[in-house]
Amino acid sequence: MTIGIRDAAPSDWAAWRPMWSGYCAFYGVTMPEADALGLWHRLLDTNHAASALVSTGQGGLVGFAHYVLRPHTFSDRMLCYLEDLWVDPAMRGGGVGRGLIDALVVRGRERGWRRIYWHTETDNATARALYDRIARLTGYVRYDIELP
Repeated sequence: MTIGIRDAAPSDWAAWRPMWSGYCAFYGVTMPEADALGLWHRLLDTNHAASALVSTGQGGLVGFAHYVLRPHTFSDRMLCYLEDLWVDPAMRGGGVGRGLIDALVVRGRERGWRRIYWHTETDNATARALYDRIARLTGYVRYDIELP
């Protein structure tokens, strides 16, 4: 099967929304419809730091990658944070996730980014099987302070 990768488009909403719900469910998060719609608009807004790539195959969307560009204190080159990566469960293992990350790498090289990085849950074995093949695991530990 041929997999395509492209920027998300307004017409992708109907296919993206159930995938986003699946992603949220995987992480035990619920998101009101208005918040999901707000995220969608931010992802499509070229003046916003967040963007989205989508993967197409079998006549529709089969995955997405949401990423955020940010400045970096050690360089004048931008960093790319891969915030969300989702592949339709029926398509996993078929190169969709790898294709989305590879597309970000190409984009980053073309645009002069310094690094692409991401986090995942320690026990996310399916994702880590891919990540361990294509990226270097760092020794950083993340700390969070929730702000209600």
